[in-house]
Amino acid sequence: MRAVADVVNQGSDAQPAARKRNGGRSARVREAVLRATWEALLELGVDGLNFSEIGRRAGVHGTSVQRRWGSKENVLFDALLSFGTEAIPVPDTGSLRGDLVAMSRTLSAYFASPIGGSILQMFVANADNDRAFADHRAEFMRIRFDAMRMMIRRAADRGELRAGIDEETALDLALGPLYVRALITRQPIDDAFIESFVDILLTGLLAKGAST
Repeated sequence: MRAVADVVNQGSDAQPAARKRNGGRSARVREAVLRATWEALLELGVDGLNFSEIGRRAGVHGTSVQRRWGSKENVLFDALLSFGTEAIPVPDTGSLRGDLVAMSRTLSAYFASPIGGSILQMFVANADNDRAFADHRAEFMRIRFDAMRMMIRRAADRGELRAGIDEETALDLALGPLYVRALITRQPIDDAFIESFVDILLTGLLAKGAST
């Protein structure tokens, strides 16, 4: 499975398979629209997306797309949930340190890409008046947290973690430094930073004598 950055950089040739859906014409139209959105995103970037282009690629009227999703952000996040999330690997290096470093590198590359950077800015957009956008954003982030949660639980099963670790706090601490640099301080997320914050995090997570 390829990293998001690899998919983004490979342009329109990258077409992850959609999650299997059952249903009639409505389901087929929805999948066509979401695939068209994903392909247009890879080729044109976020700024190049519009309802007319999505509709043209999907073989439907752009106004129909607008009526169903309401905003460009909504159809974009729906497409990312259906296609983009499948391109993000959950590393399994055999150690929590290796997994955290690998996942952090993947997210760093994603944030640094034009598409990833634009999408990241949408995370901080005001969604108070758009419930659909807020729901899509929450689901997008839930999937990211679930991937990290899997890594934490595997580490627990291997006996790497000390007793009493709060899973949600560990997840916040693992992802927080990346989002702070990407959204607030704009400092680089390079290998030196990744390895430094991962090692600091592990001093609080690992059981005594656990190998990194």
